[in-house]
Amino acid sequence: MTALVAVAAGGLGMLVGVLLSRMVARFPDRTSSRPVRPPFIEVGTAVLFVLAALRFGLSVELPAFLFLAAVGTLLGVIDLQHRLLPNRIVVPASGIAAALLLVASIPDQHWGALLRAALGAAVLFAAFLVLALIAPSGLGMGDVKLAALIGLYLGWIGWAAVVIGAAAGFVVQALVALVLLATRRIGLRGELPFGPAMLFGAVLAIAWSGTLLL
Repeated sequence: MTALVAVAAGGLGMLVGVLLSRMVARFPDRTSSRPVRPPFIEVGTAVLFVLAALRFGLSVELPAFLFLAAVGTLLGVIDLQHRLLPNRIVVPASGIAAALLLVASIPDQHWGALLRAALGAAVLFAAFLVLALIAPSGLGMGDVKLAALIGLYLGWIGWAAVVIGAAAGFVVQALVALVLLATRRIGLRGELPFGPAMLFGAVLAIAWSGTLLL
């Protein structure tokens, strides 16, 4: 059954990826960045959908995490291209994610998980806000709002996922920066968008949570 769900999720992910690719192409170009050529977004979205299906199976929370895969792909690509996490995407996405997790909590009355999700969002929002105020050149308010969205999902899974997911984002960012410095793709004062690393850290925490955290 899980394999069938994963195959169906992969097909759905390809279709969603086509839509996301069109959305990215129509996004206002602030940096004259190169367009993302097919099928990178399409395949990437399909892979994330399959991973979500393998992690959660045919469960009430699967739609919520498929939504995270879709919106996370969109935000990650936009941040890479434009160094921007648009409010018009992040803010509504957080509301939709909260609604989907609320729906997921009703059948089996997962009110504890829902409360933990809300607290996870609040904790990561507050933590990243402090970091952004301390080092505004390293983090922007878009990153702070994305942290709340990520915290919502990681909190649903558990507090260990919140800690590991948040920490993994910084580790991923540091590793990418070291590689780019070593290959002279950026200088010591070069700036990298942090959104993709945050999202990848969340993916790592979610993917491994089934065996390591629960």
